[in-house]
Amino acid sequence: MPNGLIGESSLRVHPDGLAVALTIPWYRSLWLSSVTSLKLTVDGTEIPAEDLSFELHGVRYSLDELPQQDQVLWFLQDHPLLIAALPEPIELGNVHTVRILGELRLPYMQIAPGADGGPGMYVPNFVNQQLELKATDRPQQAQIEIEPVEPPAPKTQEDPFDLGLTLYSASAEYRAGWYNFDSLLERVAQLGIGPGIEMVASQMLPDYPRVTPEFTKVWKGAMDKYGFTASSFGANLDMGRRRDRDMTPDEEFEFSRTLFDGAKTLGFPLVRIQSAKPELLRRLLPVAEEHGLKLAYEIHAPMGPNSPEIMRVRDVYEELDSPLLGFVADFSSTMHSMSPTLLRAVRRAGLDDEAVRRLQEIWATDASMRERQEQFIAYLRGRDFDPARLGSFAHLAFNMHGHIEPAQWADIMPQIFHVHAKFYDIDEQGDEPAIDYPELVRVFVDGGYRGYWSSEWEGHAFAELGEVDPLALVRKQHDLIRRSMRSLTAAV
Repeated sequence: MPNGLIGESSLRVHPDGLAVALTIPWYRSLWLSSVTSLKLTVDGTEIPAEDLSFELHGVRYSLDELPQQDQVLWFLQDHPLLIAALPEPIELGNVHTVRILGELRLPYMQIAPGADGGPGMYVPNFVNQQLELKATDRPQQAQIEIEPVEPPAPKTQEDPFDLGLTLYSASAEYRAGWYNFDSLLERVAQLGIGPGIEMVASQMLPDYPRVTPEFTKVWKGAMDKYGFTASSFGANLDMGRRRDRDMTPDEEFEFSRTLFDGAKTLGFPLVRIQSAKPELLRRLLPVAEEHGLKLAYEIHAPMGPNSPEIMRVRDVYEELDSPLLGFVADFSSTMHSMSPTLLRAVRRAGLDDEAVRRLQEIWATDASMRERQEQFIAYLRGRDFDPARLGSFAHLAFNMHGHIEPAQWADIMPQIFHVHAKFYDIDEQGDEPAIDYPELVRVFVDGGYRGYWSSEWEGHAFAELGEVDPLALVRKQHDLIRRSMRSLTAAV
């Protein structure tokens, strides 16, 4: 997903001077308190901070006020205005050079908890953009070309898994406004994708973390209209929602309980949880029992089922001894090579053939993620290549691509409640070039898994918006999974 705050139609005429319509530079909604800093330069002149204001839903905030707005949600599809006071307003149609620097704090990605009641450390997201923009008075209309796809073969009784997708697969298009909620589900139905529908709550709920009656009506209407089934409700825990301190244990519980209530209301049988703290799970288990919810901690690259971090979660599960506790298996953990989509992205960022070859060699080693990342950065510096030119790719290349053996999933198969069928590419032969889907199907069939495989296209982390149609790719991936399942059952 392009890591940008502005786009081609962002510059707006405004009576106070000018305004820049902002797009959230992430895949999910954030609190206004997540905005650490914003700087705006127009035609080479930096606008003083005191002349900037941030307007969302008609309410204006000074930049100094943003860190205190931990109750105000910047929804993924909202486009607040960064308003600059100028001596004279800019004119419609004029072209200006706009540069924006921003830093946001991701409140659910904690690096280290706070000490002595203070705030913890959280993963930052940095934006540095410069565009030549024409002043307009309205947003640009979204354009999307729909690729026709033949309907899929119907599910047979011999198919061991039910298929579906997470709406996260269309993150970039949804954020850009190419789809609204209704048209996104309509497109999924047109492609014959389903029946399982998974959502990331912080991405799809306009009143996150609450599920409102209005959203419930829309959701249940779509489930009935298209014959969909709710499969997995992705819950985050925004420990860093406040800037002055982390959530207290009581606040973590109440925030999670609100999400559990929403999952129950929408008819989900399972919640993908982010925290496996024993004290939090002890308090949440009675809520899960009351709502009939399973709780599943996601195993995602660079971790695997037997990684030290996951072994600690397994120990917690053994201690709590509840049949409601399990895992989401994410196939980013079990890749045999780097995705072509990522390799195209680093080439666009300036890596030559030798650097791309070295990147893949380092990735394939058994060193830790941090060691491999540091080795690659040292290699780039040794070639006088600034790693900053890669942006987040120098980190994501190792964080999002794991290479454990697929057979390791068998070690925890009874505790796998849900699958993120992660993928990045489908080649001309209909295969995923970096993930061995026939082998994964074999491991899960032999292990007795019979839940959902929820397709998760994460190429938006590396691809340009509009480079591919992710939902058409999901349909092709479903064909791959069905072909793999039926080939296996036919051989029995």
